[in-house]
Amino acid sequence: MSDITLLGFWLTLAALVYVYAGFPLLVVTVGRLRRREVNKKPITPAMSLIIAAYNEEKSIGARLENALALDYPTKALEMIVVSDGSTDQTAAVVEGYADRGVRLLRLPRSGKIPALNAGVTHATGEVLVFSDANSMYHRQALRKLARNFADPEVGGVAGNTAYTIPEESESSSRGEDLYWNYDTWLKEQESQSGSVVSAHGGMYAIRRELYQPIPDPAVTDDFVISTAVIEQGKRLVFESEALSYEAAVPEAGREFRRRTRLMTRGLRGLLLRKRLLNPFRYGFYSLVLFSHKVLRRLLPVALLILLASSAALSRSGTLYVIATAGQVAFYSVAGIGYLLRRTRFGQQKYLYIPFFYCMANAAALVAVAKLIRGERIAQWQPQRHSP
Repeated sequence: MSDITLLGFWLTLAALVYVYAGFPLLVVTVGRLRRREVNKKPITPAMSLIIAAYNEEKSIGARLENALALDYPTKALEMIVVSDGSTDQTAAVVEGYADRGVRLLRLPRSGKIPALNAGVTHATGEVLVFSDANSMYHRQALRKLARNFADPEVGGVAGNTAYTIPEESESSSRGEDLYWNYDTWLKEQESQSGSVVSAHGGMYAIRRELYQPIPDPAVTDDFVISTAVIEQGKRLVFESEALSYEAAVPEAGREFRRRTRLMTRGLRGLLLRKRLLNPFRYGFYSLVLFSHKVLRRLLPVALLILLASSAALSRSGTLYVIATAGQVAFYSVAGIGYLLRRTRFGQQKYLYIPFFYCMANAAALVAVAKLIRGERIAQWQPQRHSP
């Protein structure tokens, strides 16, 4: 039993070190060695901006005003909003923009995936751009996306989404912002090595001919749509200058539910794209996908094993006593961060970083449990904050 416990401790510790240090170092090294530049040129292909919306009356007006103010040729840009059975004034707000070229598709409530499939069916652009209903784009964002499609090897482009923090936010918003800054840096490194692991739903674009209708409504749309590009032999690159902004979810409870929903659907998306894990066909990208999306989601299990094994081994040596004490101290600080999340004192990094880290991993653990139980989340309930 002690040998199994010892093996569990060192294996889980190695997994944590690899995910947080070894993997980023590996991606940076490969990116430096092979550095696959994109042949960018100032082109303006016909684009279709597709926005799926469910009860977004607080955001959709501002979203459309922002889209209509973009610096992109009017004749080369169409805008389609798909209302997925909205029960508020979303459709009515969108109809008010009909004379400015915005098209509305009304659908019965069926889920985001069917809504996007329908939007693509009605789109005419050679490049499809997908956007969240609360994303605000930089004026030149579409031009920055478009220039990447001058390279025939590029099939999709992930935009650079940043979070703004509402004044009333709990400390979890700051944790989300810090995590997203790290994830954005990692996307830049991944892109230099070939392709980013996937795109963020706030802003991404793919060539129309590479869009594959999604058969399963219970998957994360941005992951499945963007990785179809890689599955078909094209690159999915990151464009740091294509900026969009979203307000971070201000309450930790809502953020936890959002993360749980996204990761549950994301894990089902991994099952749908499992062939991308074949390194003999997809090379280094398969390792990136496995490290970024599989190992990260399983880390909560590793954390539990690490705590249990170090505690069980604490009588065997000082190292394990220190390891146990360090973990207990970290989780205790995270608990304090949770209790003080609504206070000014709780906005300190040494409190909100452990709190957000534990919250994110707890959400991943719940998502893994839901996947094992076979739970499906086909209907979407956006946990967004208005822009």
